[in-house]
Amino acid sequence: MMKKVTLSIIGCGARGSGTYAEMALTKFKDRCEIVAIAEPDEERRKLLQTRCHLPDDRCFKTGDDLLKEERLSQALVIATMDQQHVVYAISALQKGYDLLLEKPISPSLHECLRLEEEYQKHQQNVVVCHVLRYNVFYGAIKRILNEGKLGQIINVEASENVGYWHMAHSFVRGNWGCAEDSSPMILQKSCHDMDIFVWLLGSSCRQISSLGSLSVFRKDKAPEGATLRCLDCPIKDCIFDARKIYLTNKLTGYDEGNRGWPMVPYLTPICTRERILEALKDGPYGRCVYHCDNDVVDHQVSLIEMANGVIVSFTMSAFSAKPHRMIKIMGTLGSLSGDDDESELIYHNFQTGGEEKIPLAEEAHHQGHGGGDLGLFEDFLEVEEGKPRPDNLTSLPVSLESHYMAFAAEKSRLAGGAPIRIEEMKKEHCEN
Repeated sequence: MMKKVTLSIIGCGARGSGTYAEMALTKFKDRCEIVAIAEPDEERRKLLQTRCHLPDDRCFKTGDDLLKEERLSQALVIATMDQQHVVYAISALQKGYDLLLEKPISPSLHECLRLEEEYQKHQQNVVVCHVLRYNVFYGAIKRILNEGKLGQIINVEASENVGYWHMAHSFVRGNWGCAEDSSPMILQKSCHDMDIFVWLLGSSCRQISSLGSLSVFRKDKAPEGATLRCLDCPIKDCIFDARKIYLTNKLTGYDEGNRGWPMVPYLTPICTRERILEALKDGPYGRCVYHCDNDVVDHQVSLIEMANGVIVSFTMSAFSAKPHRMIKIMGTLGSLSGDDDESELIYHNFQTGGEEKIPLAEEAHHQGHGGGDLGLFEDFLEVEEGKPRPDNLTSLPVSLESHYMAFAAEKSRLAGGAPIRIEEMKKEHCEN
């Protein structure tokens, strides 16, 4: 029998516990084993400790505590808040761990460049969780592009529709509402998209111009009479009312049968109606969206010139009914369009004038990130087992391309849309 890959996890929240630990304990239990965890929240830590049958001396309050020990496992999953990623990653590389690293790598350009330097010294397996490369939607698009059916690619139109309630949950009330505490929105939410452009088009980026702002989730936009917390508020028609999002919303509400995200683990690790109401009464997710401390943008548009000449227009907006992504790729022989929430792609053949509907695999369509979580984790395990590296699995330098694009987009936005050339930005930063 093949020896199991041993894993340690730092950060046992939605991704560390709810995604990676869950897959390790179920789908891949015969191929890997969790041997150590680190998590400051005692309830979360105890829940995962029980599931993994870990002794107390393999359960740590912080990543620093875990990394003080000699190497405990073959690989380490880092799923903490953004600012902690690189300091843990560098320490782990120096101890000999391979890494599965949640995105974004870091909100700091300096830290990204520093980690790349450290990676070049050690040349270990470092995988950033760009799970959309394994998404059934983008996988089908990549295959069609590789077949050459569109001819030379000229333009791409793409959008990430965050969803009004997802924006309120994660990027206003939640952990990613303040750029200083997490990352700029274009990095935190859309480095996935930047990586997809690099992957689909087979090119790095030359320059970006970007515009965007925080237009709605501000104190001056609060309805008259709005209170600081939803449970006390007399305004009944507010679409951002936390009671609606967490209790009655058809997609997310407890009363509609939802027992997972976005409630777990953010409001409560144990999902009951009583625990949700308790969290809304006292916790951050019960705050009025117009009276939070958030500052990340709620909409942003970027114009991207890739190094191979393809021009991409990309829109990120909070204001959609549900979270989904759309794309249209225009080439000299045809065009391809689709919505990742739908079950097919539409291909137009310019030579015949015909339209073809290309179905997507339904069984993967409704899994985490459209099957992306499962695919990436399995390929990571295969590399850890000594198998050849799959084409989809990024190396750290490739993943960093998406981050440099996001840093340039944010720099452009803050400069009123001025175009930012990637290599000049990196050179200027190194010189300073």
